[in-house]
Amino acid sequence: MFRSFFLAGFECATGYNVHGRWIDQIAATQHDRFADDDYRRIREVGIRAVREAVRWPLVDRGGRFDFSSLAPFLAAARRHDLDVVWDLFHFGYPDDVDLFSDAFPERFAEYCRAAARHVAAETEGPWWFTPVNEPSYFAWAAGDAALFAPHQHGRGFELKLRLARAGILGGEAIRAEAPGARILSVDALCRVVAPLGRPDLEAEAAAWNRDIVFQSLDLLAGRLHPELGGSRAALGTVGVNYYWTNQWELGRAGTPLSDTDPRHTPLRELVRDVWRRYGGDIVLAETGHRDDQRAPWVRHVAEEAKALRDLGVPLRGVCLYPILGMPEWHAPERFTRMGLWDLVPRSPTLGRELHAPMLEALREAQAILGITSFS
Repeated sequence: MFRSFFLAGFECATGYNVHGRWIDQIAATQHDRFADDDYRRIREVGIRAVREAVRWPLVDRGGRFDFSSLAPFLAAARRHDLDVVWDLFHFGYPDDVDLFSDAFPERFAEYCRAAARHVAAETEGPWWFTPVNEPSYFAWAAGDAALFAPHQHGRGFELKLRLARAGILGGEAIRAEAPGARILSVDALCRVVAPLGRPDLEAEAAAWNRDIVFQSLDLLAGRLHPELGGSRAALGTVGVNYYWTNQWELGRAGTPLSDTDPRHTPLRELVRDVWRRYGGDIVLAETGHRDDQRAPWVRHVAEEAKALRDLGVPLRGVCLYPILGMPEWHAPERFTRMGLWDLVPRSPTLGRELHAPMLEALREAQAILGITSFS
C-alpha cells in the first residue's frame, strides 16, 4: 500500500489549547524549517512514507487559499521519493469558521478541493488524504472537555455530527478533484472496562466498546445517521490510533489499564475487531511510547502486527507517531521525549538526537515483518 510498512508521523496539530494559546506543532518542532533533513533521516532508516499536514488555518484566508506553507514538504517528498498521507484538519481551523454552523461542511469541502488540486499538481501520487483527523477525540476535547477551541461543554455529539458531514463532503471533493486519490479515515481505538467489584457497570462498558468508540467511523460509513451521506466508499481505508493509554476503567480515563491486568485486551484482538466491523485494509495510523518505553513498545507492536498478519488481517502499515519529540499541547514549554529523535535545543535551532534503542528495535521489527531493504 505504501512504499514501506512503517510510516513516520510528524506531529502536526494546530489550534488553541486549553489556555487559549495558539499552537502549531510543525513550527514548534521546526519541521517546517528542516523538512528536507527530517525526510532524509527517515529515508535512511528504511521508512518511505509519512503522515504530514496541510495546516488549514495557514492555508485558508477567508476562503482564499495560499499553499506556500506546504512547499517545503512537497519538495522534500519529491526529492526523497516518499509517500505522504496529508491530514487536512488536525484540530486547528480558521478563526472565521464556526464548526457548529451549517456553512462549515461546505467551507471545509472547498478547502479540501483546493488542497487536492494543489497536491495533485505538485506530485505524481499516490495521493492520500485524511480529511478529519481523530474526529471522536476532537469532538470530545473541543465539544465536551473544552481542551481545544471552540472550548465547549455538552456539545460533543453535535460536533461529531458536523465533523462527519464535513469529512464526507471533503472526501467527495478530494476524489472529484484528484481521481484515484485515497482516503485514510483515522480515529482513536480505545477500550474501557468496568472497575473491579462493579459488575453493575459491565453493560455500560460493553456498550461503550461496541458503539461509542466507533461512532465517528460508523457515521462516515453510513451505518449511523445515513442521511449525512456516509458509505463504505466514503470511509475509505480505516486507520486506528492506539497508545499505551487507550485502555482504562470507566471513570478513570487518565489512568491507563496495565497490560498485565486480566481485563486488558491485546492489540491484535482490538484491530481484528475493527477489521471484522468494516472490512478492507487496516492501518495502525498512530502508535508510540515515551522515554525508555519507546523500544519495548516498538517490539510489542511488531509482534502484534505479525500476529495480525498470521490471522489474515490485512494490516498494511504502522505509523510511528510522533517520529520527533514535541512540546506538550497544553504546556508547550515542556518537551515530550517520544519518537525516534529527541529534540535538543542548539540555539537558535532544535537539534535531532537519535534514540538508539528505538532504532535497534525498529531494525528488529523490520526483520520480524520481513522487511530487508533499508534504502
